[in-house]
Amino acid sequence: MSAVLPDLWILVTLAAASFQTVRFMLQKHLATATLSAAGATFSRFLYSVPFILLLLAVYLVAADKPLPALGDGFWLYGLAGAAAQILATVCVVMLFKQRNFAVGITFKKTEVIQTVLVGWIVLGEGVSLPGFAAIALGIVGLLLLSGGPEVTGFHWRDMRNRAAGLGIASGVLFAISAVTYRGASLSVAEADPILRAAVTLAAVVVMQTVIMLVWLRWREPGQIRAVWAARRVALWIGLTSMGGSLCWFIAFTLQNAAYVKALGQVELILSVAATTLFFHEKITRREWAGMAVLVASILMLILVI
Repeated sequence: MSAVLPDLWILVTLAAASFQTVRFMLQKHLATATLSAAGATFSRFLYSVPFILLLLAVYLVAADKPLPALGDGFWLYGLAGAAAQILATVCVVMLFKQRNFAVGITFKKTEVIQTVLVGWIVLGEGVSLPGFAAIALGIVGLLLLSGGPEVTGFHWRDMRNRAAGLGIASGVLFAISAVTYRGASLSVAEADPILRAAVTLAAVVVMQTVIMLVWLRWREPGQIRAVWAARRVALWIGLTSMGGSLCWFIAFTLQNAAYVKALGQVELILSVAATTLFFHEKITRREWAGMAVLVASILMLILVI
């Protein structure tokens, strides 16, 4: 049995990265064709809710277990993570309008670096010298990417443009959501890690759907109708969102998270393929260099933390 586990975790990690790439491709398409950034973000949560709740119900019946009790910090952690992920997703979708798909995904991948920084600032967890070196290398990659395709050389002032700001903000917000989601999951009074994750995921996505529904009704009421009108595409966003979340979790239960994260960087390769084959966007030599440096930084960081 143990001999087949490595193959299984590799397959589900590749599936998770593929699901995630397709979801962002669909969100980019909707955001540039029919929906606003908030509308495209809402579609992810709205159309994944039924599948996630069904998944939780099936698991409870199959495991013959009741819903577990929730600790005092569950809703606070869950709400903080839900809000952070909403804002992070909006930033990524807006970034797709500023830069090509592959660069947008690479900026989003800075969440690995940002998680270390957020953990150091918020939790006081130290970072080793190799960790700081990896972060410094990542900053070089960000400088290369942030200047835009028309810029030569790199300077700190390049970080002040809109694309760089959105990319870095998405990384920080995704890092915050990861930390708070872990806090919420640990607040579930249940030994089964799969059930803890399923309960947390269901609660968070319901909160996100309600938050986005209220926001759009208040600020962009026409987007609610537009999301429903785009259901033929948006439905697949919901399915790929659920599939990606499920596969990531299965991978983490089968293998060390560091290996899963390292293999998950295949998403960058998939994003390059999507950029050139589906969106017919050009990747400049500067952007290739920036992505390569940033990938090296992320992989180095994974190996030293």
